[in-house]
Amino acid sequence: MKRLFSILATAGLFVAGTNTVSAKVVAAAAILQDAAPAAEKGFTQVLKEQFIQGGAGFMGIVLLCLILGLAVAIERIIYLNLATTNTTKLQQQVEDALASGGVEAAKEVCRNTKGPVASIYYQGLERAGDSIESAEKAVVAYGGVQMGQLEKNVSWLSLFIAIAPMLGFMGTVIGMIQAFQKIAAVGNLSASLIAGDIQVALLTTVFGLITAIILQIFYNYIIAKIDSIVNDMEDSSISLIDMLADHKK
Repeated sequence: MKRLFSILATAGLFVAGTNTVSAKVVAAAAILQDAAPAAEKGFTQVLKEQFIQGGAGFMGIVLLCLILGLAVAIERIIYLNLATTNTTKLQQQVEDALASGGVEAAKEVCRNTKGPVASIYYQGLERAGDSIESAEKAVVAYGGVQMGQLEKNVSWLSLFIAIAPMLGFMGTVIGMIQAFQKIAAVGNLSASLIAGDIQVALLTTVFGLITAIILQIFYNYIIAKIDSIVNDMEDSSISLIDMLADHKK
């Protein structure tokens, strides 16, 4: 009898343990199933959801700043890359043309070369028949014109960099104001009551800062490129005046 009772007790414990393990397995499977859709979400999907939760008002304006800023940055980068010239090669070609064919041959070389450096050379050669001082003034004046062309629309990029985080901060302030208004209307502090407004406030700030960071990287690259081209223009202008002085002798 005792033996039968022991066997039945052992079997009961085994069945209970099996049920417990099965319950744990089922619970773990349910958790994995619930977590699977979240894991399947890509970065783009999460970004879209956060953007929608941030509100269409300020988030749309911040997105517009990003799109316009990227358009300006891409246009400037393409223009500056096309404006980049091998100044050493151009200087040697102009010098050889001056020595072999005179001013007209050097002007032809400049006409066939793209970029602000070649344009400055051409303007200086146009005044080469008058005097060295006249050629130098033409080079300096046209250099200022070319610099203005290089810096065209860059101010818009700096404007978008400044506006984007300001819009984000404005969305943050408005979200906090709405949260405190709900607290004042209800009369008690509830986390669930103000969580949505605070989330919107923080999301607008995050997206504004991200936009400003992205555009700032492009802005710094463009400024560095402009400085490099301007330095080439200044060095080439000095070389051109020296070449014209030697040619006059």
